[in-house]
Amino acid sequence: MFARIFAAATILALAAVPALAQPKDKEPKAKVKVYDFSGDTIEGDLIKPEGTNIDVGGFAKHSSLIRIRQDFIAEILKSAEDL
Repeated sequence: MFARIFAAATILALAAVPALAQPKDKEPKAKVKVYDFSGDTIEGDLIKPEGTNIDVGGFAKHSSLIRIRQDFIAEILKSAEDL
C-alpha cells in the first residue's frame, strides 16, 4: 500500500519537473496599442426598419396573487412562547 502511494507521488513529482524548466521571457511584450482616428471623418445615414410602429396602450390590471394568511399572527405568538 505504501509502495503504491510512494510510486504515485514520485510520478506526479517527475511530471511537474518539465513545467519548471521552461525559460522565462527576457523582454516583456508591450500589451498597449494606440490607434489614432483624429484625421478620419465618418459619415452615414440613420437606417430605420420598414413597416408600421404599433404602440401598446397599457397593461392589464390584475389582482394580487399574494394572499395574506389570517392565522399568521397566532403562529408568531405561539413561536414566541416557545422561546
